[in-house]
Amino acid sequence: MKTLLNIIWLVLAGFWLALGYVVAGIICCVLIVTIPFGIASFRMASYALWPFGRTVVDKPTAGALSVIGNIIWLVVAGWWLALMHIVTGIAEAVTIVGIPLALANWKMVPISLFPLGKQIVPSDRIMAAYGQ
Repeated sequence: MKTLLNIIWLVLAGFWLALGYVVAGIICCVLIVTIPFGIASFRMASYALWPFGRTVVDKPTAGALSVIGNIIWLVVAGWWLALMHIVTGIAEAVTIVGIPLALANWKMVPISLFPLGKQIVPSDRIMAAYGQ
């Protein structure tokens, strides 16, 4: 089921959302000082392409610099990427088939706002960690 949802996601929204993250990542990498933001943006682009079966968790080694970086990211790029997820989710929620896709879009809003100090892991790993 995850594969089917990922394929539908890729066709309807994932490609365009990932493209937005890639553009943000390229701009960040060109500016040299913001390369960490570019790397985070590329990481989110891969998540936007294939989100089902993966989840976002806090990185245990994240420190105060990631908090400062997240504030900068929010002002510069995070708000429009989150807006992109919200608008796409609303458009997908109009149909019954699109509801799972809309939920996946809304699940990406927090990481699009604050990407630093997070990591994307397979959902299976999280379930194994909690004994499920």
